[in-house]
Amino acid sequence: MNPAPPEPTLPEELLLLALDPQRGKPYCRNRFLEYGVAGAVLAELELHGRIAEQHGRIRVISQLAPQDPLLAQVLGSLPAPDRGGLAGGIGAKQWVRRTGRTVEELCLEHLVGRSVLRRETHRFLGLLPHHRHPAADPALPAAARERFAAAEAAGFPDRRGRVLAALVSATGLSGAVARGGWRSRSAMRDLVRDEWTAYAVHRNVRQDKANRTGGGFGSTGSTGSGGDGD
Repeated sequence: MNPAPPEPTLPEELLLLALDPQRGKPYCRNRFLEYGVAGAVLAELELHGRIAEQHGRIRVISQLAPQDPLLAQVLGSLPAPDRGGLAGGIGAKQWVRRTGRTVEELCLEHLVGRSVLRRETHRFLGLLPHHRHPAADPALPAAARERFAAAEAAGFPDRRGRVLAALVSATGLSGAVARGGWRSRSAMRDLVRDEWTAYAVHRNVRQDKANRTGGGFGSTGSTGSGGDGD
């Protein structure tokens, strides 16, 4: 008998919800999804008891490596408990912004390696390569949608479901994922401030939006509209 496949981690679940199963393109801005995946990795580490948040900073509370290789790699990259400057740890918003692209790529590679997603290379104007990640098996993202819909219908009764809902909202995916109309999307938006990982994502999304509309300078990687966490 073949062993059951591992349960998706929060970043994997977020990607299954975020990517169009046929086209492999995200339902939100690419940059916002990068922030969301980085926040989801932090959330998964917190649920595993490896990190905690204090005054907006990530603090490692256990250096025991998780079984998941991506989580173990990210945990190992965070400042040790006795390091990180005078304040200790590292700023959550800063970390999400700086590492989002790398963390998302690592997670995508992991899912491609497990034959959850496929990688297709396209070229913009025939020159610049970019990747899309359609589902290898459409049943997998469909199952993720059903899990999310069941949690939504129940009012997100458990912490894991609330964290995922907050990340979906902060990343700008609730319009594509939620089934309960504006009341449900509003409830998901309210969760963003309750979950520090999602709030770090939201702050970066908000910064990109402000930069794009002339409210700030130094935009990093923002290319369009989205985000429900305002």
